[in-house]
Amino acid sequence: MDTYRTSEQTRTDVAHIGKSVVVKGELSGSEDLFVDGEVEGSIELHDHSLTVGPNGRIRANITAKEVVIHGRVDGNISGKDRVELRKSAVLAGDIVTQRILIEDGAYFKGGIDISKDQTPRREQQAGHATSTPVTPVTTPSSSPVPAAPASSTRG
Repeated sequence: MDTYRTSEQTRTDVAHIGKSVVVKGELSGSEDLFVDGEVEGSIELHDHSLTVGPNGRIRANITAKEVVIHGRVDGNISGKDRVELRKSAVLAGDIVTQRILIEDGAYFKGGIDISKDQTPRREQQAGHATSTPVTPVTTPSSSPVPAAPASSTRG
């Protein structure tokens, strides 16, 4: 029969938390996750994706390979590959990712850190360090800009 397709279902294994489900505590797994319910605590899916559905309400820090938000998230997000805020998304927290998409209409309050892959191939082959060097800024002594604030003269 065509109505039972086990092989197609297992190719795209996605765990689903429905809109009436409330989870409090640490949530982790080794498959993709769709949350349309409520989660409070932490979510860790290091090599998998998390989708927060339109009814999803998350109060947790999130670590996943990819994160797509349609609902509400209060917490920091670490998306190894990508983070997407869809138009109905509401996010209050910081984002660390390599790629980001914020649709028009999404609400976001926080900071974004666009990080490169930790071991880029070019830098590995060249043998360079992966951190960005800090260059100090100095003002030459012959500069017309005073080193200290000018004293007020009354006259």
